[in-house]
Amino acid sequence: VQLQASGGGLVQAGDSLMLSCALSGSTVSTYAIGWFRQAPGKERDFVAAVNWSGSNSNYADSVKGRFTISRDNTKNEVYLQMNSLQPEDTAVYYCGATPLPGKRTFKYEYDFWGPGTQVTVSS
Repeated sequence: VQLQASGGGLVQAGDSLMLSCALSGSTVSTYAIGWFRQAPGKERDFVAAVNWSGSNSNYADSVKGRFTISRDNTKNEVYLQMNSLQPEDTAVYYCGATPLPGKRTFKYEYDFWGPGTQVTVSS
């Protein structure tokens, strides 16, 4: 399984941004996909995850109501729509894949990672 995140950029507080995670590999549609983010000097933290079918998702408390995760298995892509962005959302965003069922919020539960995409929110 290979993943490639894209869509990051520099935005102002209150703006929106949509990240994409392109998936490749013969079994990618069977993996749950999670978005994590890592700010300078900090750990990689859970943001949101979606199950293999897209029917279930979960979010970190800090992004609930602002971010929405979705996936399109016909295109092998997962999206993270980010609204009402704040400076504290500034980080490198990574997408990861896990074969485990249920809500997976720890980075060690994810087997595959792609390169991150930088999101910078100015105040």
